[in-house]
Amino acid sequence: MPVSLKTTFNLSKQQLRVTATMILMLFCYGYIFAAGYDFNKLATLAQQRYGEEAHGDILQLEQLLSQLKSAPEAEKLAQINHFFNQKIMFADDIDVWGQSDYWASPLESIGRQAGDCEDFSIAKYIFLKAAGVSNDKLRLTYVRASYMYHNQLTVRAHMVLSYYATPQSEPLILDNLVPNIALAGARKDLSPIFSFNDKGLWIGTSSKPKSDPQTNLSKWRDVLTRMQADGLE
Repeated sequence: MPVSLKTTFNLSKQQLRVTATMILMLFCYGYIFAAGYDFNKLATLAQQRYGEEAHGDILQLEQLLSQLKSAPEAEKLAQINHFFNQKIMFADDIDVWGQSDYWASPLESIGRQAGDCEDFSIAKYIFLKAAGVSNDKLRLTYVRASYMYHNQLTVRAHMVLSYYATPQSEPLILDNLVPNIALAGARKDLSPIFSFNDKGLWIGTSSKPKSDPQTNLSKWRDVLTRMQADGLE
């Protein structure tokens, strides 16, 4: 009888472990795909379209996200900002895509290893969300950027990614032109025009969204569609 009871108890513990493992796997699977990130598909597409180096970059990015899972948000911002500033070389759309204005998906930017300010900002936005940063804290921000060119003050349109710790906070700016993340107030060279994410569009420094960005920004709608096909969003 003692042997029989012990066997029954051991089987019960084993069954409990198996059940718990299955529940955990289902939970993780649901979380990954609810968040909209299929790295297996992304890595496969990188290999097929762009080759081994792009495939390796996607695997490196996946590993980085795994390492950042429980990291403070400041560390997530710093690491994702650095990753894309290092992996992508700045280039104008006409040189990369043969078009005057093209918003690339992160896979396209990593594959070509080049992109302009919109491409940097989109990639950082998407993968900070993948790292667990709330969408409500992130906005792609169009600005007027002032800088000296051939000893003359020049102003041109530019895009950065803004991070708001709270809705009323002064945002931090992630920029491909300036490697260090800084508060918006310290970036005297930037004047905000409007900002957006996949839920809203804001004018200037307003804290209240004005409209649906996908309705008003066709290029944003187009790149979201391409990202979904790549296994993102």
